[in-house]
Amino acid sequence: MIVESARAAASHLFRPEFRAVLWKSLGLTLLLLVGAWFGLREIFEWLALPFFEGMMPDLPSWTGWIGFIAGLFASIGLALGLALLIAPVTAIVAGLFLDDVAEVVEKEDYPGDPAGKPLPAMRSMVLSIRFFGVVILGNIAALLMLLIPGINLIAFFIVNGYLLGREFFEFAAMRFRSEAEAKALRAQNAGTVFLAGLVIAAFMAVPLLNLLTPLFAAALMVHLHKAVARAARPVPVR
Repeated sequence: MIVESARAAASHLFRPEFRAVLWKSLGLTLLLLVGAWFGLREIFEWLALPFFEGMMPDLPSWTGWIGFIAGLFASIGLALGLALLIAPVTAIVAGLFLDDVAEVVEKEDYPGDPAGKPLPAMRSMVLSIRFFGVVILGNIAALLMLLIPGINLIAFFIVNGYLLGREFFEFAAMRFRSEAEAKALRAQNAGTVFLAGLVIAAFMAVPLLNLLTPLFAAALMVHLHKAVARAARPVPVR
Protein backbone atom coordinates (compact mmCIF):
# COMPACT_ATOMS: atom_id res chain seq x y z
CA MET A 1 0.00 0.00 0.00
CA ILE A 2 2.73 2.47 0.97
CA VAL A 3 5.06 1.52 -1.89
CA GLU A 4 2.26 1.84 -4.43
CA SER A 5 1.17 5.20 -2.99
CA ALA A 6 4.77 6.50 -3.11
CA ARG A 7 5.22 5.28 -6.67
CA ALA A 8 1.98 6.94 -7.76
CA ALA A 9 2.93 10.17 -5.99
CA ALA A 10 6.37 10.26 -7.65
CA SER A 11 4.80 9.69 -11.06
CA HIS A 12 2.69 12.83 -10.61
CA LEU A 13 5.55 15.23 -9.93
CA PHE A 14 6.38 16.07 -13.53
CA ARG A 15 3.06 15.49 -15.23
CA PRO A 16 1.74 18.45 -17.28
CA GLU A 17 -1.38 18.63 -15.09
CA PHE A 18 0.87 19.16 -12.06
CA ARG A 19 3.10 21.77 -13.63
CA ALA A 20 1.30 24.90 -12.38
CA VAL A 21 1.24 23.63 -8.79
CA LEU A 22 4.86 22.47 -9.15
CA TRP A 23 6.19 25.90 -10.10
CA LYS A 24 4.13 27.72 -7.46
CA SER A 25 5.19 25.31 -4.73
CA LEU A 26 8.84 25.21 -5.80
CA GLY A 27 9.05 28.99 -6.10
CA LEU A 28 7.51 29.61 -2.68
CA THR A 29 9.67 26.93 -1.04
CA LEU A 30 12.85 28.47 -2.47
CA LEU A 31 11.73 31.97 -1.50
CA LEU A 32 11.08 30.94 2.10
CA LEU A 33 14.39 29.06 2.37
CA VAL A 34 16.41 31.96 0.93
CA GLY A 35 14.63 34.35 3.27
CA ALA A 36 15.38 32.05 6.21
CA TRP A 37 19.06 31.88 5.23
CA PHE A 38 19.43 35.68 5.07
CA GLY A 39 17.50 36.04 8.32
CA LEU A 40 19.72 33.57 10.16
CA ARG A 41 22.85 35.19 8.71
CA GLU A 42 21.77 38.63 9.91
CA ILE A 43 21.04 37.25 13.37
CA PHE A 44 24.50 35.66 13.47
CA GLU A 45 26.22 38.91 12.45
CA TRP A 46 24.14 40.92 14.92
CA LEU A 47 24.61 38.66 17.95
CA ALA A 48 27.59 36.34 17.48
CA LEU A 49 30.21 38.55 15.80
CA PRO A 50 30.06 41.36 18.41
CA PHE A 51 30.34 38.70 21.11
CA PHE A 52 33.56 37.27 19.63
CA GLU A 53 34.99 40.74 18.99
CA GLY A 54 34.30 41.64 22.62
CA MET A 55 36.20 38.58 23.80
CA MET A 56 39.28 39.53 21.72
CA PRO A 57 39.37 43.35 21.64
CA ASP A 58 43.17 43.75 21.44
CA LEU A 59 43.86 41.79 18.28
CA PRO A 60 45.85 43.73 15.66
CA SER A 61 44.01 45.09 12.63
CA TRP A 62 45.66 42.63 10.23
CA THR A 63 43.66 39.82 11.88
CA GLY A 64 40.43 41.24 10.49
CA TRP A 65 40.45 38.50 7.90
CA ILE A 66 39.61 36.07 10.73
CA GLY A 67 36.21 37.68 10.97
CA PHE A 68 35.74 37.28 7.24
CA ILE A 69 36.63 33.58 7.42
CA ALA A 70 34.36 33.12 10.45
CA GLY A 71 31.52 34.74 8.53
CA LEU A 72 32.20 32.51 5.53
CA PHE A 73 32.11 29.36 7.64
CA ALA A 74 29.00 30.63 9.39
CA SER A 75 27.31 31.14 6.01
CA ILE A 76 28.18 27.59 4.97
CA GLY A 77 26.93 26.28 8.31
CA LEU A 78 23.68 28.20 7.96
CA ALA A 79 23.22 26.86 4.45
CA LEU A 80 23.63 23.32 5.76
CA GLY A 81 21.29 24.17 8.63
CA LEU A 82 18.56 24.95 6.12
CA ALA A 83 18.12 21.19 5.80
CA LEU A 84 16.49 21.32 9.22
CA LEU A 85 14.12 24.02 7.97
CA ILE A 86 12.84 21.95 5.05
CA ALA A 87 10.23 20.28 7.25
CA PRO A 88 8.75 23.50 8.72
CA VAL A 89 8.77 25.19 5.31
CA THR A 90 7.07 22.12 3.88
CA ALA A 91 4.36 22.53 6.51
CA ILE A 92 3.54 26.06 5.37
CA VAL A 93 3.76 25.37 1.62
CA ALA A 94 1.69 22.20 1.91
CA GLY A 95 -1.04 24.05 3.75
CA LEU A 96 -1.31 26.47 0.86
CA PHE A 97 -1.22 23.96 -2.00
CA LEU A 98 -2.53 20.68 -0.59
CA ASP A 99 -6.00 21.16 -2.03
CA ASP A 100 -4.54 22.00 -5.47
CA VAL A 101 -2.41 18.83 -5.37
CA ALA A 102 -5.28 16.68 -4.08
CA GLU A 103 -7.65 17.97 -6.75
CA VAL A 104 -5.25 17.02 -9.55
CA VAL A 105 -4.55 13.56 -8.08
CA GLU A 106 -8.23 12.82 -7.47
CA LYS A 107 -9.26 13.97 -10.92
CA GLU A 108 -6.52 12.01 -12.71
CA ASP A 109 -6.43 8.78 -10.71
CA TYR A 110 -9.89 8.55 -9.14
CA PRO A 111 -12.28 10.03 -11.72
CA GLY A 112 -15.17 7.81 -10.60
CA ASP A 113 -14.95 8.77 -6.91
CA PRO A 114 -16.72 11.74 -5.33
CA ALA A 115 -14.47 14.81 -5.32
CA GLY A 116 -13.07 16.00 -2.02
CA LYS A 117 -14.04 19.36 -0.56
CA PRO A 118 -11.29 21.95 0.02
CA LEU A 119 -10.86 23.07 3.60
CA PRO A 120 -12.17 26.57 4.37
CA ALA A 121 -9.35 29.07 3.86
CA MET A 122 -9.25 30.22 7.49
CA ARG A 123 -9.30 26.68 8.87
CA SER A 124 -6.58 25.61 6.45
CA MET A 125 -4.41 28.54 7.55
CA VAL A 126 -4.93 27.76 11.25
CA LEU A 127 -4.00 24.11 10.70
CA SER A 128 -0.93 25.11 8.65
CA ILE A 129 0.29 27.47 11.37
CA ARG A 130 -0.30 24.82 14.03
CA PHE A 131 1.53 22.25 11.90
CA PHE A 132 4.40 24.72 11.40
CA GLY A 133 4.74 25.23 15.15
CA VAL A 134 4.63 21.50 15.92
CA VAL A 135 7.25 20.72 13.27
CA ILE A 136 9.53 23.54 14.49
CA LEU A 137 9.40 22.19 18.06
CA GLY A 138 9.90 18.63 16.87
CA ASN A 139 12.95 19.55 14.82
CA ILE A 140 14.45 21.56 17.66
CA ALA A 141 14.20 18.39 19.74
CA ALA A 142 15.76 16.42 16.88
CA LEU A 143 18.53 19.04 16.57
CA LEU A 144 19.37 18.67 20.26
CA MET A 145 19.53 14.90 19.78
CA LEU A 146 22.07 15.40 16.98
CA LEU A 147 24.55 15.96 19.80
CA ILE A 148 23.97 12.41 21.07
CA PRO A 149 26.05 9.87 19.11
CA GLY A 150 24.17 6.88 17.79
CA ILE A 151 20.66 8.31 17.74
CA ASN A 152 21.11 11.59 15.82
CA LEU A 153 19.92 10.52 12.34
CA ILE A 154 17.45 8.08 13.86
CA ALA A 155 15.90 10.95 15.84
CA PHE A 156 15.60 13.09 12.70
CA PHE A 157 13.76 10.36 10.78
CA ILE A 158 11.51 9.33 13.67
CA VAL A 159 10.47 12.89 14.55
CA ASN A 160 9.81 13.96 10.98
CA GLY A 161 8.32 10.61 9.97
CA TYR A 162 5.77 10.84 12.76
CA LEU A 163 4.92 14.53 12.36
CA LEU A 164 4.84 14.64 8.57
CA GLY A 165 2.92 11.39 8.30
CA ARG A 166 0.31 12.46 10.84
CA GLU A 167 -0.31 15.95 9.53
CA PHE A 168 -0.28 15.19 5.80
CA PHE A 169 -2.60 12.21 6.25
CA GLU A 170 -5.06 14.26 8.28
CA PHE A 171 -4.94 17.09 5.72
CA ALA A 172 -5.81 14.62 2.95
CA ALA A 173 -8.51 12.88 5.02
CA MET A 174 -10.24 16.13 5.96
CA ARG A 175 -11.21 16.68 2.34
CA PHE A 176 -13.71 13.83 2.84
CA ARG A 177 -14.48 13.75 6.56
CA SER A 178 -14.56 15.88 9.69
CA GLU A 179 -11.40 16.68 11.62
CA ALA A 180 -12.39 14.25 14.39
CA GLU A 181 -13.04 11.46 11.89
CA ALA A 182 -9.72 12.15 10.15
CA LYS A 183 -7.85 11.90 13.45
CA ALA A 184 -9.67 8.68 14.35
CA LEU A 185 -8.87 7.12 10.96
CA ARG A 186 -5.23 8.12 11.32
CA ALA A 187 -5.09 6.62 14.83
CA GLN A 188 -6.63 3.39 13.54
CA ASN A 189 -3.87 3.16 10.93
CA ALA A 190 -1.07 4.72 12.98
CA GLY A 191 1.60 2.23 11.92
CA THR A 192 0.87 2.58 8.21
CA VAL A 193 0.76 6.37 8.43
CA PHE A 194 4.05 6.45 10.35
CA LEU A 195 5.80 4.26 7.76
CA ALA A 196 4.49 6.54 5.01
CA GLY A 197 5.84 9.48 7.00
CA LEU A 198 9.27 7.81 7.05
CA VAL A 199 9.11 7.63 3.25
CA ILE A 200 8.43 11.39 3.20
CA ALA A 201 11.31 12.00 5.63
CA ALA A 202 13.65 9.95 3.40
CA PHE A 203 12.53 11.95 0.36
CA MET A 204 13.14 15.14 2.33
CA ALA A 205 16.71 14.04 3.14
CA VAL A 206 17.75 14.00 -0.55
CA PRO A 207 19.33 17.36 -1.55
CA LEU A 208 17.49 19.32 -4.27
CA LEU A 209 14.83 16.63 -4.52
CA ASN A 210 13.67 17.71 -1.08
CA LEU A 211 12.41 20.99 -2.58
CA LEU A 212 9.56 18.93 -4.03
CA THR A 213 8.64 17.48 -0.62
CA PRO A 214 5.32 19.40 -0.29
CA LEU A 215 4.05 18.03 -3.60
CA PHE A 216 5.30 14.49 -3.06
CA ALA A 217 3.98 14.29 0.50
CA ALA A 218 0.56 15.67 -0.39
CA ALA A 219 0.15 13.33 -3.37
CA LEU A 220 1.38 10.31 -1.41
CA MET A 221 -1.12 10.89 1.38
CA VAL A 222 -4.02 11.43 -1.02
CA HIS A 223 -3.29 7.98 -2.46
CA LEU A 224 -2.74 6.44 0.97
CA HIS A 225 -5.98 7.90 2.33
CA LYS A 226 -7.88 6.44 -0.62
CA ALA A 227 -6.36 3.00 -0.01
CA VAL A 228 -6.89 3.13 3.75
CA ALA A 229 -10.47 4.40 3.46
CA ARG A 230 -11.42 1.54 1.15
CA ALA A 231 -10.04 -1.06 3.55
CA ALA A 232 -11.09 0.62 6.80
CA ARG A 233 -13.71 -0.60 9.20
CA PRO A 234 -16.11 1.99 10.68
CA VAL A 235 -14.06 4.49 12.66
CA PRO A 236 -15.32 5.44 16.15
CA VAL A 237 -15.09 9.19 16.78
CA ARG A 238 -14.37 10.23 20.35
